[in-house]
Amino acid sequence: MFWYSADAMWTYIVFVIPCAIFAMWASANVSSTYKKYAKVMSKSGYTANDVVRNILNAYGLHHIRIEHINGDLTDHYDPKANVIRLSDTVDGQRSAAAIGVAAHEAGHAVQHATGYLPIKIRMAIIPICNLGSNLAMPLVLLGLVFSFYPLCYIGILAFATATIFQLVTLPVEFNASSRALKILRNASLPDEDVKAARKVLTAAALTYVAALATALANLLRLIVIVNGRRRD
Repeated sequence: MFWYSADAMWTYIVFVIPCAIFAMWASANVSSTYKKYAKVMSKSGYTANDVVRNILNAYGLHHIRIEHINGDLTDHYDPKANVIRLSDTVDGQRSAAAIGVAAHEAGHAVQHATGYLPIKIRMAIIPICNLGSNLAMPLVLLGLVFSFYPLCYIGILAFATATIFQLVTLPVEFNASSRALKILRNASLPDEDVKAARKVLTAAALTYVAALATALANLLRLIVIVNGRRRD
């Protein structure tokens, strides 16, 4: 069977394992970085909620609510509900780390309000990417089982949509962090607060890089396996 083939083994070792290690490191790094700067209290005296509300008001986004959500760093902006949800480790906290994360989510709200193109593209392709990621492996497996390779390549194209989603996500997340840091500087927050927020947001950005690398690695692995079986 193809999953025991030589191609499957070496592609797993060369492509998948390094990306999995990178992803685990990125996840551990963002957690440890946040914990480090969660102990650094903001010299401004603001809470994360204060910062979010001030940013939203500055852009006229008075209709967007701030709510609490359970979990650790589960913070996100929900454009359909017009709400920014702050997690247990961010909601109401005065640490520089919490302020950075909260400002990042406010940055997403500003992206939507100003019509930032990459986030519009990401929102538009979500249904296609979800469908593609669900169909990809069944299509590839069926194509290999019945040696019907056009079906395999359709599956690979379906999987590629998930990779495209990760690729589009990078500028969206980087821009949200850039906006957040710029806003914090313009709000005259102490340099120490801004530097701490930058450290946390940079660590978080690496998790998105790792997600893209993992998606690319798995896409390349599928291509090599299918082409290897086709040549046999």
